[in-house]
Amino acid sequence: MAEDTAQTVAAEVKSAKPKRKTKRFKRKQGSKTGNGATKRGIPLGYPKHPILKCLRIPQAVLENNAGKECTDREAAKFASIGWGGAVGVEISSAIKYGLFERPSAGKVKPTDITRRIVKPQTSTDKIDAIREALLKAPLISDIYKHYRGENLPDESSFLANTATETFKIPADRVNEFISVFLEDLEAAELLEEVNGKKRVLDITHTPSEVPGVSSIATDDHLKKVSKGVAVDATDTCFVMMPFANPIGGYYATIYEPAIKKAGLTPVRADTDIFATGKIIDQIWTGLKRAKVLVAELTGRNPNVLYELGLAHALHKPVVLISSNEADVPFDVRHVRVIYYELTDPFWGEKLIAKVAENIVSAIKNPNEAIQFPKE
Repeated sequence: MAEDTAQTVAAEVKSAKPKRKTKRFKRKQGSKTGNGATKRGIPLGYPKHPILKCLRIPQAVLENNAGKECTDREAAKFASIGWGGAVGVEISSAIKYGLFERPSAGKVKPTDITRRIVKPQTSTDKIDAIREALLKAPLISDIYKHYRGENLPDESSFLANTATETFKIPADRVNEFISVFLEDLEAAELLEEVNGKKRVLDITHTPSEVPGVSSIATDDHLKKVSKGVAVDATDTCFVMMPFANPIGGYYATIYEPAIKKAGLTPVRADTDIFATGKIIDQIWTGLKRAKVLVAELTGRNPNVLYELGLAHALHKPVVLISSNEADVPFDVRHVRVIYYELTDPFWGEKLIAKVAENIVSAIKNPNEAIQFPKE
């Protein structure tokens, strides 16, 4: 009797252990796969290698197989690499940069980007191809567009926060991602040293055909940034800027188009506020009503700086813009600032696109654009 009872209890305990079910559950929830594709159900679509470190296999296929398509295993063999899971991840990274294409299932083939990097025909072929590859790479491209025309944050934690909070990179992968991102910027020669800081060069432009210059679809990027942002037709963007030319003329040529592109109504005190009374009262009203503000800091205009102080006191998100860092007050340089270069023939088109994106970004993530967030 006691023996039967013990056997019954043992059977119940054994049947209660959900070993196979637990394993299935973990796989279903997106635990780390062999190629690092997902983690906790979150897609990790960015390349796991910097571009120049996943070039060797496409280059080997180009040089040892005349650039013809082959299987992944054959590609590894052409590069004299033993086949394994890590090689599969490397090939996946090459595909994300556009170094490889898949002409058919299970086959890879080097692309024109690889040819231009490995066998450049002009002095700019290699760097242009590397930049094109960077702009194809998921998430790497997005964060480049986010920071283009700006200084990279002084503290790595700020860059990490943007990667995790804005672009949803898992915290346990963010250091890996930032390492790849920075190495790619260096390879593409997109970092410029300015006053001891690293500024991200803006290689975007509006004209569709400009020889030797890489291009990205800024309108498509604005749509991506705008996803989930609610903007009403009555929402305004107040522009704080000098009235005198030449900077005063940027209102009609740069800031109005940019603000309208972002879906808001542009307002500037001298042209758009007609109520009677003191001008400061009108400015105060315009500042309070605005959903977001733009500040043109070039020239250190005292009125602009005064209005900027009021905007900060109101905890308003402000998009800061300047043609040089010296005109940006030192106590706001840690906030995102758009820099433009008047010697760039496409500076106007680039600035319109960038200001529109930063306006939407300031609405979506106001803490990035507010000097003193409310506690």
